[in-house]
Amino acid sequence: MGRAGTILYVVSEDWAFLSHRLPMARAARDAGFEVHVATQVGSDAEAIRAEGFVLHAIPFRRGRISPIVALPTILALRRVARAVAPALVHFVGLQCCVLGGLATIGLDRPQVNALTGLGYTFTGDRARASAFRGVLTATLRYLLNRDNAVALVQNPDDRAALEGIGISSRRLALIPGSGVDTELLQPLPEPEGPITVGFAGRLLTDKGIRALVAAHRLLRQRGSDIRLLIAGEPDPANPASVSLAEAQAWAREPGITWLGHIDDIAALWRQSHIAALPSHREGLPKSLLEAAAFGRPMVATDAPGCREIVIADRTGLLVPIEDPEALAQAIARLAASPELRARYGAAARELVVARMSARAIGEATLQLYRTLIEMPRRPVVSAVANR
Repeated sequence: MGRAGTILYVVSEDWAFLSHRLPMARAARDAGFEVHVATQVGSDAEAIRAEGFVLHAIPFRRGRISPIVALPTILALRRVARAVAPALVHFVGLQCCVLGGLATIGLDRPQVNALTGLGYTFTGDRARASAFRGVLTATLRYLLNRDNAVALVQNPDDRAALEGIGISSRRLALIPGSGVDTELLQPLPEPEGPITVGFAGRLLTDKGIRALVAAHRLLRQRGSDIRLLIAGEPDPANPASVSLAEAQAWAREPGITWLGHIDDIAALWRQSHIAALPSHREGLPKSLLEAAAFGRPMVATDAPGCREIVIADRTGLLVPIEDPEALAQAIARLAASPELRARYGAAARELVVARMSARAIGEATLQLYRTLIEMPRRPVVSAVANR
């Protein structure tokens, strides 16, 4: 197959590329594109090269917004973009969209700006987040409204939020998530033993982990022998992170097991009856997509991103944000009904296979790439993967 051109992915960390962007990068490679990846290189360099992708090391610094810190990243990205001369650049995450957008000013290349959730700056209530929000929105209005740019979101709430800060609807595309391999991730039987709730994600207040621990305490106080498995680690670069000491203290509470980082996500859902993610806001959470692919019923907050995969009384139960009592009641309801868990889990699996599989998302992403490359200055009007 002849080369269709070059796609340059810009992601802040190499593990994040493998975890969240690999299905679409493989789809681009299989369609004839040469794939380049610009990222902070850690322990996953060889895994990226093993896919046949060309790797470029970029000095990203998470959690830092200083212009002095950002300048080396911007300059490095500009050098790579000039050297590769890609047919299209795909920026992933808010930091990459901003720094990469600044780095490619004047290079006239079609760009996909994937905003996978709007991040702490948009969800945080602290004065620091509020003060920075004004500067960021002005920058995004400039970068995302350029003729060669399209902003890619994962849910209708994020699309509405970007429209609300002045991003033209003609510059927005919606594809639900990054895709999960539904052929590899097959439904699992329920485990034996006490009802177990699984959580997978960074240990952030914004992910609802404190509310989940509080809900678990309520259930234990009421005599329910419900277990909680927590897979994930604190994120010191994020202002909303819990401390290591707090996570270690949770692990000493009755019924709670803190697994830390795990590579085998199937191991978590093999031990869990229910998946929980009481997040404040998501793009479209991969942890719930994976849980649904394994056939697990879900409990989540009625929040952007979560309600795209947790359909109330169909694939799971929705509760208000930061409401441990409602969360405890939802978990107890599922814990008491094997029939309800089976029904929700089967429906969750069907939803992911139909609309959010790696195949469906890869096809929708390729369609977006081809539209931008062939007609780089023609607006894309709300492309959505509905297959």
